[in-house]
Amino acid sequence: MKVVVVNRQRRRVNRATLARLARVVMAAEGCDPHTELSVMIGDERWIQDLNRKYRKRDAPTDVLAFPQQGGPSASEHLLGDVAISAETAARQAKALGHRLEEELRVLLIHGLLHLTGWRDNTPQRRQRMMQRVQELLVLARPRRTP
Repeated sequence: MKVVVVNRQRRRVNRATLARLARVVMAAEGCDPHTELSVMIGDERWIQDLNRKYRKRDAPTDVLAFPQQGGPSASEHLLGDVAISAETAARQAKALGHRLEEELRVLLIHGLLHLTGWRDNTPQRRQRMMQRVQELLVLARPRRTP
């Protein structure tokens, strides 16, 4: 699986760790080994522009997912794009009492689940999706050797 992570904002982000996480999640969700994904980490203004342009919501958000399958120029192996606001993630991490890296991991998994067909448009679906995020965080946790 090919995963490209681009950091377009000032906070340091471990792109290799995020790419590795994305590959684990994609495999767990049954993506073809040739699947490609792009992940962009940006600031709040950038994601607000995306949200306004593509979702008609003039407000920042934490994560957006843009599926590519079925579009006019889509390849059968191009899963899509995940856009994450590092500023929003940092605020959420602080409010939840964990590190930015953990929040970025949660948001990346959330976006990937949307690209693989998960929906969170009802309370029950949202709860199940959040459970799956937690399962994938555990699955993707680096193994410690004794």
